[in-house]
Amino acid sequence: MRLHAESRGTGVDLVMLHGWGMHSAMWGELADGLAGFCRVTTVDLPGHGLSPALEPEHAASLSGWAAAVAEVAPARAVWLGWSLGGLVAMRAALDFPQRVSRLILVAANASFVQRPDWPRAQPSATLDGFAAGLRQDYRTVLQRFLALQAWGSEDARRQVRMLRESLFVHGEPHPAALAAGLRMLKQADLRRELPGLTQPALLIAGQRDTLVPPAALKSMVQLMPDARMETVPGAGHAPFLFHSGRFRQLVGEFLSSARSTHPNQRNNHLAPRKGMKGNRF
Repeated sequence: MRLHAESRGTGVDLVMLHGWGMHSAMWGELADGLAGFCRVTTVDLPGHGLSPALEPEHAASLSGWAAAVAEVAPARAVWLGWSLGGLVAMRAALDFPQRVSRLILVAANASFVQRPDWPRAQPSATLDGFAAGLRQDYRTVLQRFLALQAWGSEDARRQVRMLRESLFVHGEPHPAALAAGLRMLKQADLRRELPGLTQPALLIAGQRDTLVPPAALKSMVQLMPDARMETVPGAGHAPFLFHSGRFRQLVGEFLSSARSTHPNQRNNHLAPRKGMKGNRF
């Protein structure tokens, strides 16, 4: 089963991954703008949008999701992941480093929930509450999550309205995929693996983000060999929505140094790093 992906533009390859409960159409005009100077490939995560759910043995695995995206992504692409999409991008960069040339992590936390030594995250009970709600009415849970994403943003009401308007443009997500995504957000802890992310990385935080506070990204940068952080003033968990000009500028500047060395050709062969087992679908 192959995931749904769409490409536009020419130049350096940029893969864009959305967050939990969303789909690739939410990138909208931002993807169109970025396609003016790079080739943008937007992907619907497993069970989201127009993508099918994965086979049971891979459906609840972060590595399985990363491998599924890698199968439809251009070779040696820059991967941009927002929130849950950022976790998938980090996993792919660790599992298939030869396929991911650079990373752009947007409001993405290496550990989405709090740990004894990691307070810069969400209480575990928050994720438990969403998981319990999924079993009763997943549409209501998605609406609540959208409101939480916009909390603190200077454009909170408009942000929620925009996200709601695009929520089901690609159809409704599979409830099982939503549950799997929540488990990944709760269980994933990539902090100890961050030193293995040798690709140049740009971390973008929203100044008013209450889901993934900027302090979390600042701590992540200190653990990564080649990373820097930018904070978008006034933005919440989705800094690309109403600060698209600044966001596009940050992404464009980061991509500019990759243009001279990036091969603009597709290669669908997956070769996991030594010691890893490849996933086939």
